[in-house]
Amino acid sequence: MEFLTKVALAFEHGGIWMWPILVLQLISIAILIERTLFLFRKRQSNQMALINSFEDHVRRGEMNEVVRKAQELKAVSPVARAIAAGATAAASFGGKEEIQGKMDEVLLHENSLLDKRTGFLSMLGNVATLTGLLGTISGMIASFAAVAQANPAEKAALLSAGISEAMNCTAYGLIVAIPALVAFSFLQNRANHLSDDLNQAALKAFNWLTYNYEPITQKSAQPSVRPTEINV
Repeated sequence: MEFLTKVALAFEHGGIWMWPILVLQLISIAILIERTLFLFRKRQSNQMALINSFEDHVRRGEMNEVVRKAQELKAVSPVARAIAAGATAAASFGGKEEIQGKMDEVLLHENSLLDKRTGFLSMLGNVATLTGLLGTISGMIASFAAVAQANPAEKAALLSAGISEAMNCTAYGLIVAIPALVAFSFLQNRANHLSDDLNQAALKAFNWLTYNYEPITQKSAQPSVRPTEINV
């Protein structure tokens, strides 16, 4: 209860710029919660291990089984969506370019989801700091303007009120900015780790698919092998 009272007093003394900082804090908390749930619960760094379960089917040329298995896992695994696209192209006797193009489409989308909204935390942290600085300057300007027109008995009270507003804005801006910037670095590192894991797993699947399958145009262009005649 005492803590809430102190917070209420800080808002009262901090002036109007405390409210924009509060809005920035609420937005940053919402982004932090959403990104944490997405990067740590919905996405796991096990894509490299998961892709190994497809190796035997790919090497045996069982593309329909690869696609079926990938379709079952695509709801929970981004690399499954990539291998499903690549295996579908391979089953149609597409070449390396077609397989890579289909897989790259999926990977581009999945990697963009990892970085989605994370960059706003850095922006919100910087804006919160600048808003606190703006509140500081506003409070100092108001205090000195009031002191210049006040009688000597009121100058000390007006000056202290202006300084209090300035310091409260500065402190609150930093309170919002520091966690937002720390969370940005932490989540960005997690996103990079997941992206590397996904790209490496997809590259391994691409190598399997392109090693076992050639473009149909190349296959049709290969001369047919005829038995040699043996002269007696």
